[in-house]
Amino acid sequence: MKTIEDLDVAGKRVFVRADLNVPLSDGRITDDGRIRAVAPTIAKLVERGARVVVASHLGRPKGAPDPQFSLAPVAGRLGEILGKPVAFATDTVGDSATATVAALGDGEVALLENLRFNAGETSKDDAERGAFADQLATLADLYVGDGFGAVHRKHASVFDLPQRLPHAAGDLIATEVGVLKKLTDEVARPYVVVLGGAKVSDKLGVIDNLLKKADRILIGGGMAYTFLAAKGHEVGISLLQEDQKGRCLEYLAEAEKRGVEFVLPVDVLVSKDFPDLKTKAPADFGTVAADAIPADQEGLDIGPKTRELFAAKLVDAGTVFWNGPMGVFEHPDYANGTKAVAQALLDSPGFTVVGGGDSAAAVRILGFDENAFGHISTGGGASLEYLEGKTLPGLAALEG
Repeated sequence: MKTIEDLDVAGKRVFVRADLNVPLSDGRITDDGRIRAVAPTIAKLVERGARVVVASHLGRPKGAPDPQFSLAPVAGRLGEILGKPVAFATDTVGDSATATVAALGDGEVALLENLRFNAGETSKDDAERGAFADQLATLADLYVGDGFGAVHRKHASVFDLPQRLPHAAGDLIATEVGVLKKLTDEVARPYVVVLGGAKVSDKLGVIDNLLKKADRILIGGGMAYTFLAAKGHEVGISLLQEDQKGRCLEYLAEAEKRGVEFVLPVDVLVSKDFPDLKTKAPADFGTVAADAIPADQEGLDIGPKTRELFAAKLVDAGTVFWNGPMGVFEHPDYANGTKAVAQALLDSPGFTVVGGGDSAAAVRILGFDENAFGHISTGGGASLEYLEGKTLPGLAALEG
């Protein structure tokens, strides 16, 4: 895979496919981590005299312009981070994009409007997707893929466009791939995987693959209750995927067969009511053993004994991969499990990777120093699919 050092970019229009899919509230960016992650690649191209055309998706618009998903706020924040103005095109391949890109001088930057405002970006029809990629290709001389959070998508700007232009991977993607190799091919042991989040089904492939590689797998978050239910325990009104109980039992049996430690919560915080995430009003909750959840209550975080147990299982780790919070971390009463795992990663002597998505957001929201972790990924879904052993379309296109 070529890197941007392999491209002669001076005076050239360089299309940078970034992942600027940041959370917005009332038009304001609440977490700019993804913007900061791609900024070094853009800055490097600027220093080398490129005319940088940045493009990204944001949210899930239905293939047509939708003001709530506009990238306009991102253009302002990107300019602040780069320390230079970023021109904003109000469309993707229309008159505004054409004029904005044509006006760029060497070392200047423009951001196109949301790629998903055009139905061709996400189309499953190769011809429709290809036609949109053809239009995007007219805006640039070179292509740099640096939107790691989107490389598992077979989208026009991720998969089709690099096939139409000389291309290379940006620094962010090069770093992400290097890190993932350390989680698959060059693992320092003990290798501990911590998985959380809502659904077992979201993690099936990664559990399947990592059972062959990990020494320990720790399960928290909403997905833990399906494992507990599979073992015959009452889980009350907790998140439960009834149809996945059989798979959970298979994983537990496979882990025992392979000698992989599979660690489930031993206690949980429970409540009859889901917390108010807007007001953050104090919650009415209790702590119970994981096999004694009342029938009318739901588990919302791992308990204090589980926090200690998980920390003990991480203390000697050579490599840690963590994906998914341990509870409803957005509420202070249910954030302690996620905090405990984050702190255990910081205390671990090994190479620690926070696998993007809600885990990365939690690290920032809960006030941890991002630089203290070995790596914080910008792509939760992409990281998981790589660890499942899948071919990622965006990476395959860059390698071609």
